[in-house]
Amino acid sequence: MTLKTTGAILSQQSFVVAANAILLEQGEALVQAAEQSNTGLVLQLSENTVGYHGSLEPMGLALLALARQSSADISVHLDHATRPELVLEAIDLGFSSVMFDGSKLSYQENLATTRDLALAAAAKGVWFEAELGEVGGKDGVHAPGVRTKPSEAIEFVAATGIDGLAVAVGSSHAMTEKSASLDLQLISQLASAVPVPLVLHGSSGVAIPELKKALAAGIAKVNVATEFNLIFNRAVAEHFANGGSLSDPRKYLVPARKAMAQAMVDYLSALSN
Repeated sequence: MTLKTTGAILSQQSFVVAANAILLEQGEALVQAAEQSNTGLVLQLSENTVGYHGSLEPMGLALLALARQSSADISVHLDHATRPELVLEAIDLGFSSVMFDGSKLSYQENLATTRDLALAAAAKGVWFEAELGEVGGKDGVHAPGVRTKPSEAIEFVAATGIDGLAVAVGSSHAMTEKSASLDLQLISQLASAVPVPLVLHGSSGVAIPELKKALAAGIAKVNVATEFNLIFNRAVAEHFANGGSLSDPRKYLVPARKAMAQAMVDYLSALSN
C-alpha cells in the first residue's frame, strides 16, 4: 500500500502537484505519470465531481484503490468541499487528505468550522487543508481585496491547527489561458508568516516560469485541473475528427488517457528542472 497523506509526500519532496480526476481514466493517467516520473502525486476529487457521480463512494473508492495499488506515493484528497458533512464522510471513507473551503463564510464562521473539522481529521491521521481569502472562479482572477492577509493567516493557522493553507495570491480557477500574474511578494510574506505548506489553486492559468517562481517563493502544493481536462478532451475530439469509431468508448478513452499521462509527465519534469 502506498496511500500517503499530502504531508507525508511533502516531507520527502520540496513540492507536490495535485491534479483533479473526474473520470476513472483520468485517475489512471495521473497515477501512471507519477510512476513514470518516480514522484509523489495528489489525486484530487472535488465536491463538484462528487455531485456529478451522485455520491462520494464511486470515484472515492476507485481513487483509493488506484493509490493503494500504485508503486508511487499517492495521496487521495477531497478538494474544495464546502459541506462539512462531506469532509467527515471522506475522512471516514479513508481519504488521506481533505480540504474544507469556508472562503464564502465570514472569517469567524470559517475559523470555527475549520477548527472543528481539522480536529476530526487529526484524530484519524488525515492531512487537512483550508482556504483563507478567496480564489476566483470562472469570472476571472479575484480582486486584490480578497487576497490572503498575512496577519489573518497567522491567527487562522494557529487557531485552527490546519496542516496546509490555500492562499489567494492572483490565480483563478477554470482559466484556459496561462495569463495569471501571481503576487510573489505576498507568497513570500505568507510563507514566512505561517508554519504550514502553502497551496496554490488555479494553477492551470499560471505559466511554468511563473509557477517556478511561486515554488521558490514558498508554494508547496500546486493544484491543476482545467489544463489536463482540456488535454484529455482534445484527444477524444481528435479521435472523432479522424473518423474514429463510436461503438466502443475504449477506442477514444485509451488515447485520451495516454495523452493526459504524458502531459503530466512533461508538467512534472518542467517544474522540477
